[in-house]
Amino acid sequence: MNIPKSQFSTKMATNYHHFLDKFPMVKLPVTLTEADALTYSAENDPLPHKLIDEYIVPFEPDHNEFSEYVPCLQIEGLKKFDAVVYWKAGLLNYQYILMTYEKGGKTIDRKVLAGTVSDGRSIVRSVARIDDDMSIIIMSGFAGEAGEVYDASQSTTVELELLPDGRIIELV
Repeated sequence: MNIPKSQFSTKMATNYHHFLDKFPMVKLPVTLTEADALTYSAENDPLPHKLIDEYIVPFEPDHNEFSEYVPCLQIEGLKKFDAVVYWKAGLLNYQYILMTYEKGGKTIDRKVLAGTVSDGRSIVRSVARIDDDMSIIIMSGFAGEAGEVYDASQSTTVELELLPDGRIIELV
């Protein structure tokens, strides 16, 4: 089917606005923890498969038929780009992901912010805080084999920044 360019652009913009509408606007600061995923799942409508396929799947390196996506939030007050956070559930891998888009829906950047990852023997849990200055602090802790005592010295902190152009960089 041949869609004239003008109709195609309107359709893309409409789909993008439907996609954004699934993410409630949130003022910063916001913290993302493991427990918050249940709240987002209960309070937010699921993303239609069509929107997942268009705005998320092309940028998910390990997407498969078992992956689930839950819209969490959209950062309020951004003028030059849009930023959303969604929760991705996979096999032994649960992540909060920040995606930035140009106002028309073209992807700018993607970063995993927090979540729980396991290889079946050990677990890494991360929480993130996005502050109103667009800095993002990620704290991760490692839990080893069952019965092993938690070792705080293996915890890490990473700082990211959400730049005015929508890119997400790691600060050193």
